[in-house]
Amino acid sequence: MGQSQQRRIFICVTGMPGAGKTAIARSIAEQLEVKLYTMGNAVRNAAKRAGISLDAKSMMEFAKDLRRKYGKAIVARLILDELHDSTDKIHVIDGIRSIDEIKEFKKCGSVIIVAVHASPRERFNRLKSRGRPDDPDSWDEFIERDMKELELGIGNVIALADVMIVNERTPLNIISQEALRKVREVLAGIVHGES
Repeated sequence: MGQSQQRRIFICVTGMPGAGKTAIARSIAEQLEVKLYTMGNAVRNAAKRAGISLDAKSMMEFAKDLRRKYGKAIVARLILDELHDSTDKIHVIDGIRSIDEIKEFKKCGSVIIVAVHASPRERFNRLKSRGRPDDPDSWDEFIERDMKELELGIGNVIALADVMIVNERTPLNIISQEALRKVREVLAGIVHGES
């Protein structure tokens, strides 16, 4: 990669489904005035192209198949292909699920991992209200999905996060005041690091 690629900063946002990572990632991208790239959308778009149903079970199997066929960092590579021509120095990536994905981004620049946390009950209620085809209908489905996410390695990424943001007691797509304060701290640190 060229020198300009090496100076890139990837703000990689992770968290269990329903934690509020997309709302946090969107807030970071808006405040930095950069595009938001979403790992889940990259997988959903690939599934649509392959004619795969977007229900939770089909999507999880498709994501696993992608990783088996093309390696554990395939979704990161799909995102890197998307932002290949971008002239932005900072890229906000929503939905990191594995250390392999982090390593892939580190090949192209520096990485800041932001983990978003909310309790299981809070996340379940948010997912039920979201209404996406891949969201769980029951508590058992929710727990099963969590276990599958953990199998992909998301727990390792959360454990190694540079920043932890707790986003409790808020409705879907709303960020708590404490979480917003933490986002501002993250952005201040990035801006300070650039100067």
